Amino acid sequence: MAASSRRTGTETSKTRSVLLDCVEQLMLEEGYAAVTFRAVAAKAEVTPSLVQYYFRTLDGIFLAAIRRYTERNIRHLTKALDVPADQLPRALWEYSWDEATSALTTEFMALGNHRESVRAEIAEATEQVRKVQLDALATSFEGPDFLDQQLTPGALLLLITGIPKFLNLEEGIGVRTAHQELVDTFENYLDSHRATGAKSGALPSRARRRRSTPSTDR
Repeated sequence: MAASSRRTGTETSKTRSVLLDCVEQLMLEEGYAAVTFRAVAAKAEVTPSLVQYYFRTLDGIFLAAIRRYTERNIRHLTKALDVPADQLPRALWEYSWDEATSALTTEFMALGNHRESVRAEIAEATEQVRKVQLDALATSFEGPDFLDQQLTPGALLLLITGIPKFLNLEEGIGVRTAHQELVDTFENYLDSHRATGAKSGALPSRARRRRSTPSTDR
C-alpha cells in the first residue's frame, strides 16, 4: 500500500496518547535525540510497527507531541489568567517562569534548531499562546491610561515573557550577574501599576524561589 494512503491510528486513541507520554518521558530522561521508533516502542512495551501505525515519520511524532503540549499549556494558561484584571501581569509573569524553565520546552526548542518542520510548529504554537496572552492584557487594560502610557500591551507582554527566557538561558551557562536585580525591579514595576478600579489582593511573588528550584513539567 502506498505510504500516502496507509492507515494510521486515530488522534483520540488511548494507545496514541500512551505513545506520546513515552515520547515526553524519553525527552525528559535522555533528550530529544533518544526518540526513535524503537525507543518509543520499547518504552511503551509495544512493537515498532505499532508506533509507525500511529506516526508515519519521526517528525510526525515530534509534531504530535508539540501540539499536545501546546494544548495542555493553553489550558493551563487560560486557568492562570482567570484572575482579577490587576493580577493579570503578575499571573503572566508566573506562568512565563514556569514555561521558560520547562525541560520539555527546552528540548523542543533545541529540536527546532535541527528540524525545519518542528521549528515551524513551534513558531505557530508560540503565536497561539501569545494571542491568548495579548488578548487578555488588551481586554483588561483598555484606554489611554494603560500603564501610564509607558508601555503598550504588546510591549509589556514581550517583557513579561521574554525576561524569564533570557535569564534562564544565561543561567544555563552559569551567568547570573544582576539577574535578581532585574527580577526585583520588574516585580516592583508590576506591583506599582495596578489596573484602575480593580479590587483584589496581590498575587504572591514566586519568582525568587523558583529561580533556585528546578521546574517540573506539567
